[in-house]
Amino acid sequence: MSGRYRVGAALAGAAVLTAAGLVAANWATADDAKRPVVDGPRVEPTKLVGKSTAQKAATKLTADALQSELGSRAVGSYYDNAGELIVAVSDVATAELVRAAGAVPKLVRFTASELNSVQAELNRLAVKSRPGKVRSWYVDPISGTVVVSVPKGAHDVFTERFLERAKEHGDQVTVRTVYGKVTPTADDFSLRGGLQVDKNTGYVCSLGFNARSSKGTRVFLTAGHCTSGRPSFSRNGYILGNTITSSFPGNDFGSVDVIEGWDQQGYVEGWGSGSVAVYGTASPTVGSELCKSGKSTGWTCGRIVANNVTVNYGNNRVVRGLFQHTACVESGDSGGANMTGNYAQGITSGAALIDGKCLDKSNRPNESYSQPIEEALRGTQTSLVLGS
Repeated sequence: MSGRYRVGAALAGAAVLTAAGLVAANWATADDAKRPVVDGPRVEPTKLVGKSTAQKAATKLTADALQSELGSRAVGSYYDNAGELIVAVSDVATAELVRAAGAVPKLVRFTASELNSVQAELNRLAVKSRPGKVRSWYVDPISGTVVVSVPKGAHDVFTERFLERAKEHGDQVTVRTVYGKVTPTADDFSLRGGLQVDKNTGYVCSLGFNARSSKGTRVFLTAGHCTSGRPSFSRNGYILGNTITSSFPGNDFGSVDVIEGWDQQGYVEGWGSGSVAVYGTASPTVGSELCKSGKSTGWTCGRIVANNVTVNYGNNRVVRGLFQHTACVESGDSGGANMTGNYAQGITSGAALIDGKCLDKSNRPNESYSQPIEEALRGTQTSLVLGS
């Protein structure tokens, strides 16, 4: 390993749209997700299921173009089970724009401005007054409300007070019961994306993506709670580098320099399925398939279920702007790569676990959280190393 240095024995081992307006008499429920709710001719939307990489890239561009065009007139977007792009809007005129662009419009009751204001108020409340055991809150384009999730049986005074304030917003808020205990998924016991990296504190995380700064500095991206305290990192006993930037809580991303001698690759470890080339970035769209790579659970897949989620990890560690998905994530997977096809989606932040295991091992849907990659790249002023 030319250029690598041995560590001493003491060291352990598709686009989201935001905002909108509404016709109250014509609002839809989640059961309407598979059909347009505005009368008139239907334009068949682009689909994600069964398409080539080039076609999926075209779908992403369509979603990004819609986001740019609609701006604050759209509450959000998601892919349904058939792979159709659904856009939640609040008025007939905007719905016609969505249909003309090749997506399926869905009218919802509340405007994006109203829902974003509710989430912002809850964010402020979480900073001023502890949110107790309330797990997360986000604007949900499927229900057209702000979804607040709370573990079953959580009845302490802080949780109850937070929920009371949330419920003051009436039908703008949906309270959902969830299971397990949510926690950042760094491994407290112990170069491609998803491989294990070791902190000099003895803890273990996963590598997210290789990247370069505008000045050519070689770095890798991982979770911010992994770089908190600015530790140094190694792999298989050989030095990788030192933390450059770290953002946690609030965000959950950090960057670590990579010393000469390591071969930075634009690939993510597939854990038995070959390496996955990174072609670029994607914006997390609800309903999109997502696979994550991490040292503990390897390559697991699911779907994105929510965007711009505020997550309460406890002990005043509140992180905003995460996306939620159903791929299995456990301790040690923190910082690992999240992919849709060949496009980087994000960096693993945390998950709800029961006895340290993914919820699907208790016959419940997984609840995992990730930091969007594009925000991490902006925050670290880096760009991804791409594969061929």
